[in-house]
Amino acid sequence: MAQTRRRRRRKRRGTQAGSIDRRGRGAARPRSRQEARARARSRQQTGTKRDLPPSWGSAIGRALFGAAIFLLLLILAFKRPVAEAVGLAAVMMLIYIPLGHLIDRFLYSRRQAARRRERERRARGE
Repeated sequence: MAQTRRRRRRKRRGTQAGSIDRRGRGAARPRSRQEARARARSRQQTGTKRDLPPSWGSAIGRALFGAAIFLLLLILAFKRPVAEAVGLAAVMMLIYIPLGHLIDRFLYSRRQAARRRERERRARGE
């Protein structure tokens, strides 16, 4: 009687919710030490959002968010009339915009100075 070979199956990695986790897709391990270093360097060079210079648009967006929370607090927690609360929130927004931009610029320049110091330290071979 001829023997039939059973086909080897992969383990089913499904969860109870129905999603399937496939390990090893996309984020394969580096094959050598050099490849790992190259991958780390490329990630380091891409940077993050914090590495972008501050903009007035981000300061305005943050000020709008802060003023909206301030408006809700005035109306709901402090029981102020809506017209008065809107006026105070508008004044707070006018204060938040330049203040937020100044803080962003200060933090950005500190990060840039730290990066510069780190580069100089590495160039000296420390």
